Amino acid sequence: MSGMADAEPADGLWSWCAAATVEPATARAAVSGALQRPVTTLEAATAGAVLCDVWHIGGDFPTQIDCYLTPGEIDEATIASAVSVRLGADVLLPDDTLNPTRYVLAEPDGTLRAVHVDVTETDDGTECRHVRPCTGSDPECAAGPGCSRSRWRPEPAPGRPAAA
Repeated sequence: MSGMADAEPADGLWSWCAAATVEPATARAAVSGALQRPVTTLEAATAGAVLCDVWHIGGDFPTQIDCYLTPGEIDEATIASAVSVRLGADVLLPDDTLNPTRYVLAEPDGTLRAVHVDVTETDDGTECRHVRPCTGSDPECAAGPGCSRSRWRPEPAPGRPAAA
């Protein structure tokens, strides 16, 4: 991780949600620790810092974490996994498909896996409920594009092959 603190941030956006009610300062500290660089609020922006907005909504993942000016040279899933470990809570992040119900779940033990969730759009943000593994045979796999073409491949249910 050496040298990352000196790297210039990109204009990227990471939009995650955590499966716990996490205080904003705690979420920012977890992101900062994972990135090894300053993370601040939008109101207190400083040069070179990642900006992080944290708020709470309903659902099984009530803490929304949006990071702006994220470093382009660092894999988002790697940082989300490190944040999950630091928070001791599951973190959902968007995957690389266009399927609106498919996410990557970062677990506190460092595991990253594809999942589907029930999504409800609200005025406060996207509420996510009912996490289940992406198996290739989930009805959501058939309804949306790309599960089998993703970097995060479906994991077959025990005793069943994954859908192609």
